Amino acid sequence: MAIFKRKAKEEKTVETAVPLLAGQADRKTHPFFALDRYEPFLPCEYELYRTLREAVPVIDAAIYKTVRLTGGFRAVCEDERANAVLEEFQNSICSDSGSVSLQSFIDTYFEQLLTYGTAIAEMLTDSDNRVVYLYNAPVKDLSLKRSSKDFRKILVCKDGINGNTVIKNQDRLIFSTLNASAGELMGNSILKGLPFVSRILLKIFNSIGENWDRVGNVRFAVTYKPDGDGASKAYAKERAMQIAEEWGSAMKSNEVRDFIAVGDVDIKVIGADNQILDSEVPVRQLLEQIVAKLSLPPFMLGLSWSTTERMSQQQADALTTELEHYRRILTPIIIKVCKTHLKAYGFTKDVSVVWNDITLKDTLDDANARYLNAQADALIAQISD
Repeated sequence: MAIFKRKAKEEKTVETAVPLLAGQADRKTHPFFALDRYEPFLPCEYELYRTLREAVPVIDAAIYKTVRLTGGFRAVCEDERANAVLEEFQNSICSDSGSVSLQSFIDTYFEQLLTYGTAIAEMLTDSDNRVVYLYNAPVKDLSLKRSSKDFRKILVCKDGINGNTVIKNQDRLIFSTLNASAGELMGNSILKGLPFVSRILLKIFNSIGENWDRVGNVRFAVTYKPDGDGASKAYAKERAMQIAEEWGSAMKSNEVRDFIAVGDVDIKVIGADNQILDSEVPVRQLLEQIVAKLSLPPFMLGLSWSTTERMSQQQADALTTELEHYRRILTPIIIKVCKTHLKAYGFTKDVSVVWNDITLKDTLDDANARYLNAQADALIAQISD
């Protein structure tokens, strides 16, 4: 029994060109195609922000630079007897990734806060209630909710199949939120709003790479046109196969070889007439949106955009204000960790945090401003006399 009922002589072979559409669902426009599935106004996707940092190096560099620019600190207790214990604690407390020191813990905590908008950590204590380890918890497994008994109290919960479970020892947990929306407890990442812009940027970068693969890596189109006589037409296929074999052998050779063919042979470079689109303007427009969201001057991210000295000074002043805002968020966390540890030694006085100057230039500018103000006050006093 024949599988195909139609006769072979009735079958016709039709050659058609199938276009490759850019919008096909199975095509990956760049390695980080997970960003293409981003939809706004959805709950926070923590893996999306981590992928975003990996996909766009400017974003990753901006977060690390912001953490480092925030600067170092030193906690001081009003009770001078406790400062020796506090100093030893700040230098020797262990935290994640084998880090030692309170500064290392705060750096990781702050990086998590910038990336996800919420940072949660736990203070692990020994039998004497001394803090012996600081653990940065993964935010994706945790959530925040208000206490049903006290509206002012916020509880850290663990997400599970059966709902949220309140974690024990809430007094050992610390958390911070960044740019939280009204009525919401969880914060918003500084990367919020960047997936859409970054998706377009990655498409441009990926298309540039594909175009260079097609145009930069030269490909040749070898066309053999048989003569009008019957012999050339009869042996056209055999001659074409011979030309293809010889051409392939010449191209695979490590040395320069001549190619000799009989008949009308035309050789053209594929893509030589095409021109790659200029990406400088659209890439800069997208990077401007990213830099504006990250609140860092472009020159700190290696972007050599034209600027003036006056503009650079204004950008530095704006950055200083931004860093002071972050310090106000981190200061209560540092105080709570230090007071918890000192309480085990019987010290209950208040603890303050002394931050290092952001840059030496800020200190110099402040000194010059005080000097000029002092001169102005002296002149006013002379005029009054």
